[in-house]
Amino acid sequence: MSDLIWRTSQRPAPSAQGALALRLSLLVVSLALTAAPAQADRMALWNIVHGQCEPHFAAGQGPKPCVDVDAADGVALLKDLHGVAQELAIPTKRITGIEDPPVLAPGAPNYFAYAWRERVEVEKLLKHPLSRESIGISINSSYSRSQDQFHLHIDCMDKGVAAALNNYVGALDETFRRMTVPLNGRVYWARRIDGEDLGERSPFQMLAAGIDGAKDKMGAWSLILVGADFSGKPGFALLADPAERLGGGHAEDLQDHDCAIAPPS
Repeated sequence: MSDLIWRTSQRPAPSAQGALALRLSLLVVSLALTAAPAQADRMALWNIVHGQCEPHFAAGQGPKPCVDVDAADGVALLKDLHGVAQELAIPTKRITGIEDPPVLAPGAPNYFAYAWRERVEVEKLLKHPLSRESIGISINSSYSRSQDQFHLHIDCMDKGVAAALNNYVGALDETFRRMTVPLNGRVYWARRIDGEDLGERSPFQMLAAGIDGAKDKMGAWSLILVGADFSGKPGFALLADPAERLGGGHAEDLQDHDCAIAPPS
């Protein structure tokens, strides 16, 4: 659930005094998030990408502390401290979240397509390739997130969820329908997407056009794109869940930040 991230492995080795200060600062941040998450810096992602990754990249110093900055698509990739291999895809422009109009604007970057390409960075950290069914890309609703800068979670799927989806994908077609089985206690809307990659197809546009009322209340919805195999043909399962009084709107719950689904190293 925590979205506060840092990428320290690409920085120059600090002095002993600097290393101690860094450890102490990270401890303070960790304690603050644990004890009072409501007081955590909800702009941390934006400050890191806009204040560090972009300027470093523009100055020819590489994308640090990010893993990647794609200037053409206007998106950065950042390792999340939460999880063994979780990466975050974050626009380099100010976008609050799924509810922001630029997400559905004509010609908007396909952030999901970028995130799917960058799943290789998850595999690098795990030191193992993963089946497409083992990886998901999620975005939480405006009611169920801890950061107010748009970001996609790229990470392993929960083993039980992946198994349930593998058994269910044969029932999917290109129309959003309520599933007949729950995933982690929630009954998701789901549809099928064919193809090895997304191309120009936007999951956000599919949600807005595919479920009555979703376009007017995008902020209430959470999405997760999961790789799928349809009888030997590659594709995706796109799952959507709205937030309401009883919960929901947090599709990240279907992922496993410990990556138990990955083969042992």
